[in-house]
Amino acid sequence: MFGAIWLQAQGGSGLLGSPIFLIVIPVAIFYFLVILPQNRQRKKVQAMLAALKSGDKVITSGGIYGTVAGIDGEAVILRIADQVKIRIARSAIAQVEGSEDEK
Repeated sequence: MFGAIWLQAQGGSGLLGSPIFLIVIPVAIFYFLVILPQNRQRKKVQAMLAALKSGDKVITSGGIYGTVAGIDGEAVILRIADQVKIRIARSAIAQVEGSEDEK
């Protein structure tokens, strides 16, 4: 009630009551809480996938543990056991644990 009296005394709704302000603030909040963190995460994943090399130990999005045996464009040859290699999409790699060279 006091706010309505104060607004009437000022002679208008002011900046806080304008429709532009009511649209800009939620869009800005949405951008900083949803879009910006999502873009950062996407860039991290792209950098991780671009840095893959032979010998890296990885986990696929399906939960398969293996070692990168080779890279063929957008596909990765993954060694999951002795004499067992599979070909998966590069985008199916969820996490890089490290490389065999580091041990």
